[in-house]
Amino acid sequence: MTVVNTKPIKIAVVGDVHDQWENDDALALKSLAVDLVLFVGDFGNEAVEVVRRIASLNIPKAAVFGNHDAWYTATEWGRKKCPYNRKTEDWVQEQLDIMGEDHVGYGKRDFPQLQLTVVGSRPFSWGGPEWKYNEFYQERFGVNSFEASTQRMIKAVQTSNFDRVLFLGHNGPTGLGEAAEAPCGKDWNPIGGDFGDPDFAEAIAKSRSLGKTIPLVAFGHMHHTLRHTKAYPRQRLVTSTEGTVYLNAACVSRIRETSQGKQRNFSIVTLDAQQVSEVSLVWVGEDFQIVEAELLYSASVLLAQS
Repeated sequence: MTVVNTKPIKIAVVGDVHDQWENDDALALKSLAVDLVLFVGDFGNEAVEVVRRIASLNIPKAAVFGNHDAWYTATEWGRKKCPYNRKTEDWVQEQLDIMGEDHVGYGKRDFPQLQLTVVGSRPFSWGGPEWKYNEFYQERFGVNSFEASTQRMIKAVQTSNFDRVLFLGHNGPTGLGEAAEAPCGKDWNPIGGDFGDPDFAEAIAKSRSLGKTIPLVAFGHMHHTLRHTKAYPRQRLVTSTEGTVYLNAACVSRIRETSQGKQRNFSIVTLDAQQVSEVSLVWVGEDFQIVEAELLYSASVLLAQS
């Protein structure tokens, strides 16, 4: 479907939540006047009540789940630490049920009023070049390999109602750099290496061959604060030759205490027609006004420089 809407779209990308979601977050998003909210997952360790609060947000939204959202279910060591009876309860499924159609992992959601489709990558991703937790993915999604995982994403793309597609993942795709500070770089010993998701990268490439325009790929998982050094933060953004902006939104902790009170962060993306025109990481104060903004990307600045 051809995009005819020329009005800029304001998108908030919410990085890894890790239990930090309050009523004021919803009020902050209202004050920011965003058109769409994208959640990259890791709401908490199978934090059903956090997911319930986020699902009640009355703004157009899409979400994927992260590895912490299957913390007690996907892995053998996690199951040993499970705080509930897995024979009678299934918190992973509860989260999926609560989020409902807003969950786009291995799926999509069309937004006719915005004339775009959000497609989700592999839900509950831990990241990395090895296929892990096969039992979990086979049982939950009928997927047992990177190839099958890519096909699930492509199927969602093929059913999208719009040619303008935003990809949303917990972990980002491979191909964004092998340095420890790269958006999906491995920042624990041994330091370095691309820890992106290969199935995600393949799905993006195949989507382009289907004629889809992909202005934004948003994800988290790899926190901005690096484990091996505090001298500098992780690289948050990469642009491709095709014009796609790859954004790591995992600014953790996403709520901070200051002498002026609590401040909460959001990544704000402005989508202008077929491309992203600007990206900023903003902190919102207790009066719901922006108290700090870091410009991560500006198409107009790049154009002026060229």
